[in-house]
Amino acid sequence: MEATIQPLDRVFLEIGPLTVYWYGVIIGVGVLLGLYIATRESVRRGLSKDTFVDLILFAVPIAIICARIYYVSFEWGYYSKHLNEIPQIWQGGIAIHGGLIGGVLTAIVYSKVKKISFWKLADIAAPSLILGQAIGRWGNFMNQEAHGGPVTRTFLEGLHLPNFIINQMYINGTYYHPTFLYESLWDFAGFILLMVLRRTSLRKGEIFLSYLIWYSVGRFFVEGLRTDSLMLTHTLRIAQVVSLVLIVIAIILIIVRRVTGMSKQKYLENEEAQSKA
Repeated sequence: MEATIQPLDRVFLEIGPLTVYWYGVIIGVGVLLGLYIATRESVRRGLSKDTFVDLILFAVPIAIICARIYYVSFEWGYYSKHLNEIPQIWQGGIAIHGGLIGGVLTAIVYSKVKKISFWKLADIAAPSLILGQAIGRWGNFMNQEAHGGPVTRTFLEGLHLPNFIINQMYINGTYYHPTFLYESLWDFAGFILLMVLRRTSLRKGEIFLSYLIWYSVGRFFVEGLRTDSLMLTHTLRIAQVVSLVLIVIAIILIIVRRVTGMSKQKYLENEEAQSKA
């Protein structure tokens, strides 16, 4: 029976020479949903409803380019011999950490130009970022990538997964850990956590820094199960190293900004002042 299992079609739509892949559609859905949530919150925070629409026009393409450059850089041994494949992001092969770097740099420049606090933008965007990552992992699912090591069908059935996930994890005669799912669920939980935290008395910048910590903790452990990790050395996985660095940096920034008084203002301070007026 297993020999007859067919993977899900990676193509969403074909119109003449135009082929639209599920990978791109799913990422697009994550971006749009994240934009909707960020836009609603930005209005509550006293910003223009167009703030994140304008930002995303620059941030998304730059983030995608940076994510691809990041991935290709660490797989240069392959891509140096297949230069024509470098632009083919619909085949997979973009690194979230590269995209995060590109997005943050874009937001820093944008905040300077618009004279808006970067930390305010980052706090508003944090839940949208992790939600987009949670949804985007299902693009990896459709491509049968970002999976873990071999397992048995019995193991997957023991996780009470629906058959369409189990069958999609059957690749070239072997079942694999659905690490895309593990990370997606962790990110969905992080989204809920951040939505709760934004209604507490955290100081400006700490929602975004909490996002970095939460996402990096989950990514560190999930990365250890994956078989397609970008490697720094024969034993060090790049994503795990970066995750540890981000956790340390985020914790240090929270402490330093509190001790030095750089984060005196609370995330809800403006809203609370308006409600009392």
